[in-house]
Amino acid sequence: MTQAAIQVRDLCFQWPTGASVLQFCSLDVPKGEFWMLLGTNGSGKSTLLRLLAGLLQPQSGEIKISGQVGFVFQNPDHQLVMPTVGADVAFGLVEEKLSLAQIQARVHEALTAVNLQLLQRRPIYALSGGQKQRIAIAGAIARQCEILLLDEPTALLDPDTQLDLVAQVRNLVKSRGLTALWVTHRFDELNYCDGAFLLEQGRVVDRGAPEHLKQRLMQ
Repeated sequence: MTQAAIQVRDLCFQWPTGASVLQFCSLDVPKGEFWMLLGTNGSGKSTLLRLLAGLLQPQSGEIKISGQVGFVFQNPDHQLVMPTVGADVAFGLVEEKLSLAQIQARVHEALTAVNLQLLQRRPIYALSGGQKQRIAIAGAIARQCEILLLDEPTALLDPDTQLDLVAQVRNLVKSRGLTALWVTHRFDELNYCDGAFLLEQGRVVDRGAPEHLKQRLMQ
């Protein structure tokens, strides 16, 4: 049986106003696989991802994460903080005791992984939306994250760039042994994942192969 990189058991979360978002939510994401999380607006997808990243704390339930987590926001401008590409990818390494040469090597490797190694000196403001999302992913790779959590990372991108990004993440999962959980509501993105979860009213109500979820949602 495949080991789970992410395990969630009976997770419950509500906002201070008392509004319940997740109700006894459970799921397993297999290690080294690319899974997607589907659901209508308000179903709890983004909240679940933030709980997995430790950005929120649940009222009850259990989360087990086997590996360091990298989080990619819907809007990369909320995440990229340095003036140039290389500086931004290196920013997450400041707390590690690395030499300058080690930092440079990590940055180069991460940018190469997302095919942006020639843009190391490029100003962040000069990048396209798709390039910015790839820089956010490169930052996680530089920190040697084993798990990527991506919150609708294609929401602000044009259709061609959307599929380029999802294909890039699939390639990273397969080539580097990463685990990825990607929030989406686009059927065409499902073609790239190993499996998907369907979230309704704060619970996982179905899971399985992409074709299975497509058929259920088109009924």
